[in-house]
This record gives sequence, C-alpha cells and structure tokens, in this order.
Amino acid sequence: MKISQFFFRIALGVLLSSVLAAGAFAAGKANGKRFEFTTKSKDARDAVAQIVYKIETFQGGPDVNALARKAVEADPNFAFGYYLLGTTAATPQEAKPSIDKAVELAKTASDAERRYIDAVLLARSPKFTESIPIFLDLAKQYPEERMVQMLLGQVYTASGKLDEAKAAFERAMQLDGSTPRVYTFLGNIALLKGDYGRAREMFKSSLAKKAANTAPFGPNYGMAYLYVYEGNIKDAIKTLEAYGNEYIKTGQEKVFPSVFIWNSIARLYLEYGDANEALKYYEKGYSTVPNSSIDDMQKKIWLGRLHHGKGRALAKLGKADEAWKEAELIKQMIEQGGEDGKQFWPSYHYIAGYLKLEAGKTDEALEHLKQQDMTDPFHKLLLARAYEKAGNTAEAQKLYKEITEFSQVTLERALAYPEAKKKLKA
Repeated sequence: MKISQFFFRIALGVLLSSVLAAGAFAAGKANGKRFEFTTKSKDARDAVAQIVYKIETFQGGPDVNALARKAVEADPNFAFGYYLLGTTAATPQEAKPSIDKAVELAKTASDAERRYIDAVLLARSPKFTESIPIFLDLAKQYPEERMVQMLLGQVYTASGKLDEAKAAFERAMQLDGSTPRVYTFLGNIALLKGDYGRAREMFKSSLAKKAANTAPFGPNYGMAYLYVYEGNIKDAIKTLEAYGNEYIKTGQEKVFPSVFIWNSIARLYLEYGDANEALKYYEKGYSTVPNSSIDDMQKKIWLGRLHHGKGRALAKLGKADEAWKEAELIKQMIEQGGEDGKQFWPSYHYIAGYLKLEAGKTDEALEHLKQQDMTDPFHKLLLARAYEKAGNTAEAQKLYKEITEFSQVTLERALAYPEAKKKLKA
C-alpha cells in the first residue's frame, strides 16, 4: 500500500465508504427530493448529522466511528447506522459484522435507503458498472439528495469518466457549497484533466473553507501535486513542509504519525536531484513512528519504507554496494515475515530494479521491474525507462500511454505523468 493510499484510509476513509452530504438527514420524511431513512430516533439522526459534518470537513477517523456506534445504540434497527459503523471501521475485519447487519436490516428499510446501501457496497467491490445505474436512478428520483451526487462523482472518477464526475460534483456544490470536500474533489478532476488553473482555484477554495484546527490531506496534497505537474518542485516541497507543521500543531499526529508527509518530501528530493536531503527526510519521517499509536505491523512496514528510501537515495549517490545492502535487508524482512511477508515481494522487486537501473544493469533491472506492482504509475515509468534503454521502444511507449491514462490522484502519478506525456510526444 502506498503512503498516500494508507493515509487516506486512516484520515479520510476508504473511497466510497461514508460519503454523506450536509443536509442529508434534515428531512424526517421523504418529500420526493430527499431520502427517507428508517429511524425514528432523534439521537440516531443527530449522531449521523455530526458524522456528515465531520466527513465533509475532513475530520474523519476514530471519532466518526464512535458517532456511528452512538447511532446504532440509539436505534439497533437502523440499517444506515450500521452501514456507517461498518464503512468507518479501521479494518475490513472490524467492518464486516456491521456491514452484514446493515444489509440484513436494509431489507425492511425504505427503498431509497436499501438501494443506496446496495449501490455503495457494489461500488466498493468494486463493481462500478453495476452501481452507476442505481446511483443515476436515485439521482433522478431524489434530485436534491446531495450524497448521491457525491458518490456518483467518486464512482465516475474511479471509472475514469472525468466529465461525468465533474458534472456530479458541480451539482453537489450547487446543492451545498459550504464545506471543503467537494472543492477538493473538483480540484482532483481538474488535475487529472490537466486544467491546472482550475485545480489551483478549487484547492484554494477548499482550504479557505476548512474547519478550525484541522490540517486536511486532500487540498494540501492537491496543491503539492499541482506544483509537481507544473515542474515547480521547490514550492511543492514548501507546501508539504507547511502542511507537516500544521498537521503536528492540530494534534493529528496522535491519530497517525506525520511520517507520510516527510516521506513525500524525501521522495521529491530523491527524484529531483538531492539524494542527501532525501536521506535526511526519510530519517525524520521514521523518527515519528516508534512512539506512535499505530500497531506493530504498521511500524514494521514503515521501517521497511525507511530502508527502501535509503537504498534508492544511496543508489542516486553512487553508493551501489551500500544501496544493495538495504535491498537485501528488505528481502530478509519479507522472508522472515512468512505468509504476511509475501505481499511485499513486489516492493522488493521495485527497489532491486530501481538499484539495477541506476547501476546501468538494464537486463537485470528488467527482470525485477517486471515483477513489481504494475498498478503503480511510477513503477510503470521505471519499467518504461528500462525498456527504452534496452531498445524496446514499443513496450516503453505502451507503458507511457498507460501512465497518462491513470485516473487516480496520487504522488506516483504526479511523479510519472509529466515524463510519460513528454515521451509520448517524442
């Protein structure tokens, strides 16, 4: 799992998890425009209203799950309450009992509530093509139900249908533009479409509407990505530095250490010419991990990422032997991890291929890079570079094209896209 992906799970919730909208529970009964939810409990509704606000203002995390628990305690037969309890859980294992309960209770819930839950669970499968018609039908039947538009926008984004996603998010903004989340989503769409001026406008709007004492990931990282796309690495790093300091001041480090921010800065230094600074930031990032509240498995993963970053930085500095020792250490950690370690073999092949490529050993690099995580656009970029060095232009061009078609807003895309786009034009 990539750094940005992991943090989104912790702080913002998994894509399509609890994507409500302000005002979703304002009406007690269906009025032909908004949903009717099957609960008579005011306490349950109040808990959900608080969840709505927290999610729309980027205040996810354990507090949201605790509020969902209050909702089901107030009404043990509230299907949507169990849906929220499950989709805000920290792990899939914790989520399953609540999701199963939500599905069971939804059979006797209102038609809108049942179909909405069904559609979200299909989308999370992910079965986007099956969920979209349900969301579209709900949007037609309940034209003022903003949370449908928010979900529809995310499903369309994940499906690569950016124009449709933009339209859904703009409709959500028309229904209620008072909270920051929708502006970040619109900024992401603009980034993916290459409209950097619009992206800047949306991220600034999101930041202007953020709740007090918060340091939201989405718009802050969005601005950093924007600078990377524009080739302004200095301001990208400056943006992440400021975000890291703000993140610590708000106390969010108690929920999750700021390691992901300092690692992102290290990554920018690494790929854009200052490996010594990269080493400093990888060390700074890991220093936030040992005494943090994350579990031992995650601490071990971040230790692996430290060795990964150090190895790549040492390779950039021409210290091939020292770099390879880091790769061997990662291999040893994977082997000692038994069944749990097997999932990290692509990560080993990534660093091994990276080091071989830096050392000019193209054939050996190719052998490893073909076994890395090929859903990652930066990994594809490394493989494309190796193919080019080996004289296989056709395979390189194929990978460059795939990178430009990647439709997720991540640091890996920001690092890979400009070069891939340039290479396709060559």
